[in-house]
Amino acid sequence: MSLNARLLPIFQVKVIGPSMEPTLKNGQICIAVKGNFLARPGAIAVFAHPARSELLEVKRLVYKTGGKWWVAGDNESESSDSRDFGTIESAAIKGIVIKR
Repeated sequence: MSLNARLLPIFQVKVIGPSMEPTLKNGQICIAVKGNFLARPGAIAVFAHPARSELLEVKRLVYKTGGKWWVAGDNESESSDSRDFGTIESAAIKGIVIKR
């Protein structure tokens, strides 16, 4: 990895599964900006799963209550999201998708 690539506050994430269809397809590569400073309702977040911190999830931010976010997949019938695991901490957000 070049020095410039390590300094840029962006990273790639690969979507696995149908939970964000039709917005994001299984296997699609997205670009995210690191951190949660761009978090807002409607944004697509990359975050650590609340029960399995080694697992990264890609879901839409729906609303914020205190320091926690309700997240949902765009494909409701194929998504495990806040309906299953509850809200996520703002600190769990690793990045916000900026390019699909």
